Amino acid sequence: MRLNQVDLNLFVVFEAIYAKRNLTRAAEVLCISQPAVSNALLRMRKTFNDQLFVSTPQGMVPTPVAENIVGRVGEALQLLNASVQEAELFLPGSAQKIFRVSMNDLTETLLLPTLGDLLQREAPGIRIESYFSNRRDVSRELATGALDLAIDVPLLIDDTQLRHGPMMRERYVCMLRKGHPLADQPLTLDSYLALGHIHISSRREGLGFVDTALSKLGLSRKIQMRVQHYMVAPPIAMRTDLALTAPVGLVQSHDAIQLELPFTLPALESHLYWHRSADQDQANAWLRSKLLQMMGA
Repeated sequence: MRLNQVDLNLFVVFEAIYAKRNLTRAAEVLCISQPAVSNALLRMRKTFNDQLFVSTPQGMVPTPVAENIVGRVGEALQLLNASVQEAELFLPGSAQKIFRVSMNDLTETLLLPTLGDLLQREAPGIRIESYFSNRRDVSRELATGALDLAIDVPLLIDDTQLRHGPMMRERYVCMLRKGHPLADQPLTLDSYLALGHIHISSRREGLGFVDTALSKLGLSRKIQMRVQHYMVAPPIAMRTDLALTAPVGLVQSHDAIQLELPFTLPALESHLYWHRSADQDQANAWLRSKLLQMMGA
């Protein structure tokens, strides 16, 4: 099979079906009819001599062949799109664009208010869609264009398809409510361990960042409440005698006592990730530069 024998539009349909897992929703994204998507899928199946997507109650499930080619298809489409966009001058003030960015709720809290203000002033036509993508899927979603950028801890730096840069570095502190019995006393290791603590984790069980550092010292803290999200933790600390160990940027946004930790805890680091095919994309590069400037990177 030669490339000049293949309709390249089929790859656009392929990517839409892969992303949406549904022919009707893929048609809506592509602004074509559902029968047109079905016909394109039939042609793709003949081209690749494979079903590519199998209909199940959970949607159109990709076959192993589809999984094997999706990364390269997405990268190729990204490169073609970037080539087209390179010829266009990106003007933030008049641009109409949606950026999809993966970040957790802590990053949303620290970043989005400032970013929203900047966009309102400099690029009112740009929209941001934020959600946290599973780390196993970040590379693929950046490659296929389902994501434009991702902000996460530096765990993805070994992926040769991704570009990245340090974005944020926050030290941890201990947050107590004003009027807490220990608010006016030095925070020692003994008094820290005697406190009841709030632990933030999306997992049902397992040690967290703080607990791992304490375990290396042969110590453990008393966790009295485990929550899924950063944003719910400070209000709990503000109304109870529970302590919250959290990045200083989150603690400073509340009228609470901020105490330095009596043990060494590495700072929280975040990196900004994008796919290498977006290197020359003017819009992507503009937003990257703004994000890095905002966070002082």
